[in-house]
Amino acid sequence: MRSNRRRYRKKKDQFIVAVRLDLETEGFTYFKWGSQQHCKQGDWVVDNNGDVYTIDHEVFLRTYRQIAPGHYVKINPVWAEVAESAGWMPTKEGRSRYEAGDYLVFNDEEGTDGYCMSKAQFEAMYEPD
Repeated sequence: MRSNRRRYRKKKDQFIVAVRLDLETEGFTYFKWGSQQHCKQGDWVVDNNGDVYTIDHEVFLRTYRQIAPGHYVKINPVWAEVAESAGWMPTKEGRSRYEAGDYLVFNDEEGTDGYCMSKAQFEAMYEPD
């Protein structure tokens, strides 16, 4: 159900620091968001205000733009809704745990490329579009 999903943009003062994992590697596995995540060769390792995680290469190319060496801003809008109850969300890297009141965020209007964020984190970084 998408009745309460709204469009948002990243605030203008929000940027990330990122490095592409452009090495011959099978990637690596890490534990985050309550579950095991996997990064592949070519994906991006991101520091988002101290929150470190990975982003799929194709998603990164589609949604970020470089503003300085190693610094990127999100250029695409997201669609988000507040979770009514706790649960799990599948992501490109694994799956993520969320609590009631957290935001379910999608890089596309169809809701196929999603992730979740705490209410405080989301509201600090995004504004209605």
